Amino acid sequence: MRFRLILNGALALILTLSTNLHAVTHEIIVYKTPACGCCRIWVNHIKANGFQVTVKEVASTLEYQKKYGAPEKLSSCHTAIVEGYTIEGHVPASEILRLLKERPKAKGLAVPGMPLGSPGMESGGRSERYQVLLFQEDGRTSVYKEYPAR
Repeated sequence: MRFRLILNGALALILTLSTNLHAVTHEIIVYKTPACGCCRIWVNHIKANGFQVTVKEVASTLEYQKKYGAPEKLSSCHTAIVEGYTIEGHVPASEILRLLKERPKAKGLAVPGMPLGSPGMESGGRSERYQVLLFQEDGRTSVYKEYPAR
């Protein structure tokens, strides 16, 4: 009986270690301007949620928004690329992870502008209502998640 308990405990430990060794790390490339403080905070938010981040400091993000298909009407202060999807603006890490899990047929996600309360735009616990939009190659959008004002 004691041997069986020890064996079960050892197997549980091996499974736990094996799961941790094979945890998925998503690589994301972020294009941002050097002076943007809110982008730096968003990058820290993404890192804290398990992403491996490469930051590319650029003079302007407009070229990358166009290159990676983010519609102008959805523009924000930084553009990121993760596993073939374009991420425009202050999209919460939870929604990026959901996107990577569900893998919808889409170009990417966007949080247009710089809404107060979105990751990187926190200000004293206040926030405005904002939407995370799923966008298609042709620019069509749908609401992926809505965050209420607090």
